[in-house]
Amino acid sequence: MEKIIVSACLLGVPCRYDGKSKPSEEVIALKEKYELIPVCAEVLGGLSTPRIGAEIVGDKVIRQDGVDVTYEYHKGASEVLKIALENGCTKAVLKSKSPSCGKGKIYDGTYTRTLIDGNGILTDLLLKNNIKVYSETEIDKL
Repeated sequence: MEKIIVSACLLGVPCRYDGKSKPSEEVIALKEKYELIPVCAEVLGGLSTPRIGAEIVGDKVIRQDGVDVTYEYHKGASEVLKIALENGCTKAVLKSKSPSCGKGKIYDGTYTRTLIDGNGILTDLLLKNNIKVYSETEIDKL
């Protein structure tokens, strides 16, 4: 069975910044066709749950209180890439809009819930390493 990386929050793991999850029945149903490998890049980067929300501002990831967490985001993305490569994953299903996992659209760094074109830190790293990334709204493209 093919293995794919999946944002743990989409599988019901309470690892989001707000301490909650965002389970997706469509994503959970993928277990019938794939071996799902749940990950949370932010937790793997050393951030706590819950944690202060962060957004990408330029080339940095800044928490809402102004603290720079860029290092933790890159560390977590590297850990997920390592897991993906060790498991032969060529696909990932990640949480939309996240500063780690967002694909195509992310928040603009103003904490006003304004979306702009762009990818999260993890998504960019996976794409650069030839791992296809899908958001939870793109399951039909898998």
